[in-house]
Amino acid sequence: MIFLPKNFIETAEGLLFAVVAEGLEAGKVRCFLRYVRNENGQWHKIQTAEANDLLAKNYPHYHFYSTEFDAKMHAVSVEKITRHHNPYKRLQELFTPRKRRDSVEKDCVALCKLFEKQYVEIDELGVTGSILVGLQKESSDIDLICDNITAFHQCQLAVLQLIAKGKLEPLTSQDWRESYDRRDCDLSFDEYVWHEVRKGHKALINGRKFDLSLVEIDKWGREKPVVIYQKLEKITIQAEVIDDTRAFFYPAEFKLAHSTIKTVVCFTATYIGQAIAGETVEISGQIEQDLKGNQRLVVGSTREARGEYIKVVR
Repeated sequence: MIFLPKNFIETAEGLLFAVVAEGLEAGKVRCFLRYVRNENGQWHKIQTAEANDLLAKNYPHYHFYSTEFDAKMHAVSVEKITRHHNPYKRLQELFTPRKRRDSVEKDCVALCKLFEKQYVEIDELGVTGSILVGLQKESSDIDLICDNITAFHQCQLAVLQLIAKGKLEPLTSQDWRESYDRRDCDLSFDEYVWHEVRKGHKALINGRKFDLSLVEIDKWGREKPVVIYQKLEKITIQAEVIDDTRAFFYPAEFKLAHSTIKTVVCFTATYIGQAIAGETVEISGQIEQDLKGNQRLVVGSTREARGEYIKVVR
């Protein structure tokens, strides 16, 4: 099985984790606990602090130190996984004839059909978040993912075209405020909205918010070399972005014109796609250095990414 970010994995103890890093490390899937099954067999979502406390107290074997990321993470051994939730298979299930669907699932299917009319290949789309694991509520958002950069850019263009045609709606001020509050990021509200609006990856269908993100699959099955990084100090720099080719990948990557820091890597969704080549950005993050002495600046060195950000300043 291929484990990619935005997939979910389930264990026999009634724990449901979101995968946060591609592939395995020491036979483990690196992930983060998102849902727990209670005594009545029902799932409930938990926050970061609660997830960490629960694992530390009851399931310490799911705590893991990653040498690749030089960080403490949640991780599950492959043999402990009882179910692998695949975003692409889940979306295909929603198109199954005669299958009863709730309003969230119906809106998801309707959105995909709109994209299809804009020449997007639906086979290259998947659905993650609460819909992936069947835990959506009436108020749930739709989280779509694309498996390659071409499909992702086609979806971005489709969003703009469908808004212009009145088939989709842009987010309202209240929608942006709720999105900003959930992100709890180190930007002002106006800064956050300015950066987000131009990304073309959020809109409304039937009043329901949806997001697009890119999780590229290596269809050739090549094993990527593991580069081990050591965390150094935190810094804030300003530099020009000279290459934004991988701006929407996970993790996002920007090449910089800077005397010592040539690359910034972003592991938090808030700052993916944040800048365009030719723009000057201010970046606050943590320096990481590999065994050869090469340095990079990381935004999202922890899940909360407190004090870390990317923003356009010119």
